[in-house]
Amino acid sequence: MTEQRPDGLQPRGGILMGRPFGVPVYVTPSWFVIAGLITWLFGGRLADVLPDLGYARYLVALSFAVAFYGSVLVHELAHTLVGLHYRLGVRRIQLQFLGGISEIEKEAETPGREFWLAFVGPLLSIVLGGVFYLGMLGVDSDTVPGVLLAGLTVSNLVVAAFNLLPGLPLDGGRMLRAAVWKLTGAPMSGTVAAVWAGRALAVAVLIGLPLFSASRQGVEPGTGTSLIDGMLAAVLAFIIWNGAGNSLRTARLKEILPGLTVRDLARRTVEVTADTPLGEALRRAHEARAGAIVVVDGRGDPTSLVKEAAVTAIPERRRPWVAVGAVTRALEPGLRIGVDLIGEEILATLRRTPATEYLVVRDDGSVYGVLALADLERRLTNALAGR
Repeated sequence: MTEQRPDGLQPRGGILMGRPFGVPVYVTPSWFVIAGLITWLFGGRLADVLPDLGYARYLVALSFAVAFYGSVLVHELAHTLVGLHYRLGVRRIQLQFLGGISEIEKEAETPGREFWLAFVGPLLSIVLGGVFYLGMLGVDSDTVPGVLLAGLTVSNLVVAAFNLLPGLPLDGGRMLRAAVWKLTGAPMSGTVAAVWAGRALAVAVLIGLPLFSASRQGVEPGTGTSLIDGMLAAVLAFIIWNGAGNSLRTARLKEILPGLTVRDLARRTVEVTADTPLGEALRRAHEARAGAIVVVDGRGDPTSLVKEAAVTAIPERRRPWVAVGAVTRALEPGLRIGVDLIGEEILATLRRTPATEYLVVRDDGSVYGVLALADLERRLTNALAGR
């Protein structure tokens, strides 16, 4: 799957496994859960197919789990190479529960590029399935290589078929989005259509998968097998539904971001020295209707910012006896940001130096105000909620 996301404030990761093509690949803890489940289930099936293996079948099953996720990585690398070719930027690849995600930094500029960015992953999974099938023809089916190749053939074709389903966040959903975008000329129309298709798909998986599995296996509702199928359907439906909602929020965020400016978000400030009592500094800020306090040295140059959270933690009765310098953060280079930053530039700048407050300066270096992270988050939350 691919996922478009603006430069966020909370990077996600996991265990770093490497950097193919300069893109970090992470494995999340949830991968180990699904790898263990695949090993257990596939190892149980091997007892019927290759009974002479004994407990070594679980080692073979673990090899299959690793090889399968190797195929998933190849699927995601296909998205990555196309994203890099179109100069969209790829932040990371994550291997996680039930698959992988390639985080693409920028929006595709045309519906055609969006389509190929999405389609190349399932296409490569189909190619891998064909390669494993050709390999399977050259070995005996009742051997370890034969069983592994058969499993990898089927699993890659299943991955391709699942990702081609027409609903976000799946690759088929991005392809549907590209098609609607092409027809209407509006990227958001494509996103909304693919989101609702994804939600309908989630409901269909939740209801249809257990019924389909029960009809094929001839099991009764409430049995152990049907309960496992129901749980799997619920997990898949949740992932699809949640992913569709996230895709819609990301698309709305991309519409909102160009209208955000540091100039509008910055708070008015008052300047005090580090030895000023906190109570006195707050009184001055209140009189000036300022929302932030900047600490300056004897020459009037800013040296640190008062942390709002630290002020809140100090009881009001103690504030006259606490110096402002005790509740500040020194002004590191990354805590000075330009007043003319807009849109995604703001998020990218803040992400490089995480903090709760930033000093906003004009081109000549003079103080314009303070940007509080809480204000930015509140503005984004309200905009996404339509307020």
